[in-house]
Amino acid sequence: MSRVYNFSAGPAVLPESVLKQAADEMLDYKGCGMSVMEMSHRSKMFQEIIDQAEQDLRDLLNIPSNYKVLFLQGGASQQFSAVPLNLSKNGVADYIITGQWAKKAYQEAKRYIKANVIASSEDKTFSYIPDCSDLNVSEDADYVYVCYNNTIYGTKFPEIPNTKGKILVADMSSCILSEPVNVSDFGVIYFGVQKNVGPAGVVVAIIREDLIRDDVMECTPTMLKWKTQADANSLYNTPPCYGIYICGLVFKWLKEQGGLTAMKEINEKKAKILYDFLDESKLFKGTVEKESRSLMNVPFITGDKDLDAQFIKEAKEAGFENLKGHRSVGGMRASIYNAMPVEGVEKLVQFMKEFEERNL
Repeated sequence: MSRVYNFSAGPAVLPESVLKQAADEMLDYKGCGMSVMEMSHRSKMFQEIIDQAEQDLRDLLNIPSNYKVLFLQGGASQQFSAVPLNLSKNGVADYIITGQWAKKAYQEAKRYIKANVIASSEDKTFSYIPDCSDLNVSEDADYVYVCYNNTIYGTKFPEIPNTKGKILVADMSSCILSEPVNVSDFGVIYFGVQKNVGPAGVVVAIIREDLIRDDVMECTPTMLKWKTQADANSLYNTPPCYGIYICGLVFKWLKEQGGLTAMKEINEKKAKILYDFLDESKLFKGTVEKESRSLMNVPFITGDKDLDAQFIKEAKEAGFENLKGHRSVGGMRASIYNAMPVEGVEKLVQFMKEFEERNL
C-alpha cells in the first residue's frame, strides 16, 4: 500500500498514527471484545471516551469553565439554523460575509430573524478580509457572525472583529486547533470536524453557558436546542460515537505534538514554503491578498484553464490528490491541515517547480 499526499479540503487527511491506532483497536477496544462503533453510547466505556475527548479539547484550547462543549451531529451547516434559533432575543443579527459558507449562514438566518450584512468581500470574489476594526454594528443585534477561515477562497481573519460589545459567533471548521485561540473572545465557536480534526459526521460547539437558554424561539426543534444537548451532556440521543472516538485520538496526537503553539509554528512553516514559491513563480499565482492568507487552504491558478486541468491530472499521477479547486472558483487549492506533513508541502512545491519548467 502506498499513501498519497491528500490535499483535500474535507473530509481531509488524518494523522497516520491515529489511523493505525484506530485500525489496531477496530475489533477489540481495550480488551472489551468489541469495536467502538458497536458500543452502546450509554456504556461506561463510551462515557470515558467522550469525557476524555472533551477534557483534551479543553486542555488544548484552554476553554474556560463557564463554556460548555457539545459533540453534535448535522455538521457545521446545521448550526447555521441553530445559531439564530438559540441566540435571538431581539430578532436581529449582523453577518460578515467573506465566503460561501458565511453567505449560506446569513441566508439561513434570514428565515428566522432580520439578518444584516455589515461587511463583505464579495466585490473581489472573496479574495480578502474586509476591515473589521470599526464595523457599523446594529444597536439591537443579538450577535455578530463570522466564518473565521474560508476554505473555498483561502482567507482567514487576521484579527478579531470589533463587535462593539456584541456576542461574536464563529464558524471555525477549517482552522480550529491550527493555532491558539482565546475562547473568551467568542460567545460561540463551532466546527465541523472533517477538515482538521476527524471524520465527517461530528460538529463540536463551544458555547458560553449564559447563552444556553430555555427561552429560545418557539419554532426551535428539540434537537437544535442547545439546552437540550447541554443538559444531556451531548447524549440526548445516540451521538456519532465512532467519530467522537477518532476526534479524541486526534486531540491526544495534538498534545503529543506540543499543543497549539507548536502546531502554529509547523503550520506557518508549511504555508511559507508554498506561499514563497507562489510569490516567486512565473507560472502559478495565489488568488488571495497577502494580509488575508489562510494557513490552512491555499488556492492558486496558472491563468489558463487547460493548463490548470493538465496540472491537476499530472499531480494526481504523481501522488498528489485532491488539488482541484472548489467548483465555484476553479483553479487549484492545497489544503495543508495539521496532519499534512511538512514533507508533503515540500514535495508538492518541487513538483510545481518541475511542472513550471516543462510548461513555460
